Amino acid sequence: MTDLNAVVHGANELVVGPEESGRELETVEDGAVAVVDGEVAAVGPTDEITREYPPANAHRAIDAGGQAVLPGFVDPHTHGLFAGDRSDEFAAKLRGKSYQDILSEGGGILRTVRAVREADDEMLLSNLLGHLDTMLENGTTTVEVKSGYGLDTKTELRMLNVIDRADDRHPVDVVPTFMGAHAVPEGRDADDYADEVVEEQIPAVESQGVAEFCDVFCEEGVFSVSQSRRVLEAGEAAGMTPKVHAEELAHIGGTQLAAELGAASADHLLHATDDDIESLVESGVTPVLLPGTAFGLGAEYADAEAFLEADAPVAVATDFNPNCHSHSMGFAMALSCVEMRMTPAEAVVAGTHNAALALDREDGRGTLREGAPGDVLVLDALTHVHVPYQYGTNVVETVLADGNVVCEGGRTTYQ
Repeated sequence: MTDLNAVVHGANELVVGPEESGRELETVEDGAVAVVDGEVAAVGPTDEITREYPPANAHRAIDAGGQAVLPGFVDPHTHGLFAGDRSDEFAAKLRGKSYQDILSEGGGILRTVRAVREADDEMLLSNLLGHLDTMLENGTTTVEVKSGYGLDTKTELRMLNVIDRADDRHPVDVVPTFMGAHAVPEGRDADDYADEVVEEQIPAVESQGVAEFCDVFCEEGVFSVSQSRRVLEAGEAAGMTPKVHAEELAHIGGTQLAAELGAASADHLLHATDDDIESLVESGVTPVLLPGTAFGLGAEYADAEAFLEADAPVAVATDFNPNCHSHSMGFAMALSCVEMRMTPAEAVVAGTHNAALALDREDGRGTLREGAPGDVLVLDALTHVHVPYQYGTNVVETVLADGNVVCEGGRTTYQ
């Protein structure tokens, strides 16, 4: 027996997903969407949809007159599980200290590692659930969360266990990524530590079976291309799909490594070249751009136009972490438009459909097409343009996850 979860109808603009071009949006004026058994059953003009799926028969009917309706946002790159506070480092950066300066003084990632090791699991879980609430209120219904603030087997496994528990507890779909190769621990040699990740951490993660992806910080002064390859190949052999932090602070070849391995995504890409872009397109690797990171570092932004001109399926993510403290995909989309010259439609595609590609999701996630998860946003705004246009305001009014209202009036309502 089917269950009509929800009917959202009368939308001024209903965003179905990208058109075949991948850069524009297919929209329906005076549109409606019906969600049955947690999935989109039908989308189209209100009179057609409500005739087949009467709102009176739904558990929840929402009149979206004068409002825009979008797919739930997908955030494909975050470090959302952490402890401690690094707000003083924000002030230090404003005084001229670089990311590398702070890291060399024992700050940055290593400071968060110390805080995470000292925190118990319940504190870590509480922190992550709080962040997920804020993400949900801002329209995110699927989010990737990495480990990587443990840098030892015990703490990395603890982090992945907490991520798994949060996924069970929260309506946001949480995608787990193992990132033991996030930094080199204090007093360790990079090559020696890479050995530990390959020989000890990855087998332990495989036995626990809680990570879908394996990521590595392939960066000057962190992990070389050869070290990164060893980690990612070991992760892949253990059943984890590769992801790569590539060309963020310098160009060392991480993008070509991602292409060579057929990674799900290559992320950051501030220093990617035309050859890098061509390789990603040819290998089917999704480029994930993180404008919030560039904003926080006061750095140059990735060249989104070069990726788009090469027909790459550009994705956008928040990179939410202690060094980029923004939960909002709307803000990431605004930066994409203002600083990377993307159109509002391109930014919305990047934060929904293309972001799902970066997580290897092939279930229609990031769209409102038939069969997709019933993750739906109702905006307090006329069109999708208002997501980046109102860059200091959260325009998400109502969020449905699998057809159930989990956020209303800008506040979570799930139990």
